[in-house]
Amino acid sequence: LHNLGHDVRSLGMDSDLGVLRDAIAEFKPSIVFNILEEFAGQAAMDFNVVSYLELLRVRYTGCSPKGMVLARDKALSKQIMAYHRIPIPEFAVFPIGRKIRVPKRMQFPMFVKSLIEEASLGISQASIVHNEQKLRDRVQYIHETIGTDALVERYIEGREFYVGIIGNHRLRLFPVWELLATKADERTPLIATEQVKWDTAYQKKMGIKTQPAKDLPEGMLDSIHRLCKRVYRALDLCGYARIDLRMSTEGKVYVLEANPNPQLAYGEDFAESAHADGLEYEALIQRILNLGLRRGRG
Repeated sequence: LHNLGHDVRSLGMDSDLGVLRDAIAEFKPSIVFNILEEFAGQAAMDFNVVSYLELLRVRYTGCSPKGMVLARDKALSKQIMAYHRIPIPEFAVFPIGRKIRVPKRMQFPMFVKSLIEEASLGISQASIVHNEQKLRDRVQYIHETIGTDALVERYIEGREFYVGIIGNHRLRLFPVWELLATKADERTPLIATEQVKWDTAYQKKMGIKTQPAKDLPEGMLDSIHRLCKRVYRALDLCGYARIDLRMSTEGKVYVLEANPNPQLAYGEDFAESAHADGLEYEALIQRILNLGLRRGRG
């Protein structure tokens, strides 16, 4: 932002909205560039800060509170996608304090994760469960260690894709990006665990990388892009987002989740896919600013 010539003030927040209020009163920003990941230690509370900016009539970048709420609750977002006939894995929610019962309509293997957390928090190879006892153990782990309700969905064996999208009404979709593990044992399921995302030593050991998806069936790229546009609009997203998908070994694509305001760091998937589409990093940041400034108008 500094390199683009903007007058910028960085602001860290913990659990006091007064810090934000005072900074806005003093600095009088044209727009707030929102890269907040949590508020008061709770990732699910980030939308409240954006709502506060709206109450103050201050422009901001990224997704609106409505889109953040719809996408954050993974069960709610799946229900909305199912209503719009968007293909998703069968799923069930296991609230904290409730008895853990195996859903009769679902079959093993299943995948267990937090209902609301992001950044692969709580996800490991043990998240894939093959029997009732492992399911109970992993759901209990999410309840006790992560501290949230658990989402259980049918595990889709196959390839993992990500699609970056930028725009409010007129959308630009970046190339379909794929997660790869070039040094991993073929018997090891390729999923985006905490180690895959954040452990550099593990990434090097397993040859973890992401790149444009290759060797897809004819017409699949366009089909995935159309599907991601439907997700973006069904969940009322705006600004920018990343859609996560799996393609089964039979070639069917399922939407796993939508992530408003994804990781924007230089060299990460979203920026890299933008670069592959001809949008350099500084141009990407400026585009996100422009979308925030004219929210509701394009």
